[in-house]
Amino acid sequence: MRFPPRVTRIGAAAALLSALVVGGTVSTTTADAAASSVGSICYSDLPSQAYDTLDLIASNGPFPYSQDGTVFRNQEGILPSQSTGYYHEYTVKTPGSSTRGARRIITGEETQEDYYTADHYVTFDLIDFDC
Repeated sequence: MRFPPRVTRIGAAAALLSALVVGGTVSTTTADAAASSVGSICYSDLPSQAYDTLDLIASNGPFPYSQDGTVFRNQEGILPSQSTGYYHEYTVKTPGSSTRGARRIITGEETQEDYYTADHYVTFDLIDFDC
């Protein structure tokens, strides 16, 4: 299990600064989407299958799906802007689903932040391991 440092919620100003630092651009809509779509969730509030996924990540697998561990490109622009390869995605099994379902854990490598999405990248919650 990973215990990342406390990371604060990103706001519109942080999204703008991040884009400018890496030489990109960001629209007000993108910054607003980032500010409204990245929340937080207590570790204790995650579904039990997310604990299984976090344990697999900590032990480097084996993972149940071939897509687990692949680069997450953040094409939606909701997570803080980072270089390609910074984020990776992992499946959180959905009971009763015949497919991978919509739930994922997205990890960030440098500061070891972990995000949970239950709606296939529409919204993200930064996992707070301190509650």
